[in-house]
Amino acid sequence: MKYIEPSVFAKSFTCPHCGTISMQNWWSKLWNGSNHPSGQTSHPLRIGTCQHCTKNTIWVENKIYFPDKGNAPFPNPEMPESVLKLYREASAIHTKSPRGAAALLRLSIQVLCKELGETGKNINSDIRSLVKKGLPEIVQQSLDIVRVTGNDAVHPGQIDTDDPKTVGQLFDLVNIIVEYMIALPKRVSGIYTSLPEDKVKGIENRDKTK
Repeated sequence: MKYIEPSVFAKSFTCPHCGTISMQNWWSKLWNGSNHPSGQTSHPLRIGTCQHCTKNTIWVENKIYFPDKGNAPFPNPEMPESVLKLYREASAIHTKSPRGAAALLRLSIQVLCKELGETGKNINSDIRSLVKKGLPEIVQQSLDIVRVTGNDAVHPGQIDTDDPKTVGQLFDLVNIIVEYMIALPKRVSGIYTSLPEDKVKGIENRDKTK
C-alpha cells in the first residue's frame, strides 16, 4: 500500500485517522484566536481536514500534535499484537523523540523475531536465520543500512539514532518483515487451499516425482 507522509499544508497525504491518501483542507490560527481559512505560514496553529473522513490533524508550526500517532506508516494488518503495541508507541513519539522511537522499534524487531521462532536476543543473527527461512536478503541489507547510518558510538548490533529519516526506515523494516514472513505466506496459503482438490493432488504427485 502506498504511503505519503503527512506534512503541514500538503495538498494530500495518508490520513493518520483513516489511512486513505486524501486531499486536505487547511486553515490556521494566531495565538490570539484570529484565523485564516486558506492557511498562512505565519500562523503557528495549523489544522488540516481530511476530505475522506472529515477528521482533523492539528499542527504547531511544522509538527503534528493530533492525532498523537506521529506521521509513521500504518502498521501491517498482520502485525502480531506484541509487536503492534511497541510499533504504535514508537509512532506516537517519533516526531518528539526519534531516539526513543528507534529504541522501541529495535525492541519491536526483537519481539517480531521471537514471534517468528528466533531467539530475540540478537537482531543480526535472528535476521540472518530468517533469511535462510525465506526472508529476502534485501531486508537484511536494509537492517545493515539502518545500523551503519545510526550513531557512531553504537555497539555492534544495536540501533540508536536521533535521525528521523533512519527512524522512518525502521518503521518500514518492521512492516517489510511482517509482510514477507507473515502476511504473504498467509495469502499464498489461502489461495493454495482454495484450489480444486484434483489440482492440489496433481501438484502433490508432481512434487513426489522430483
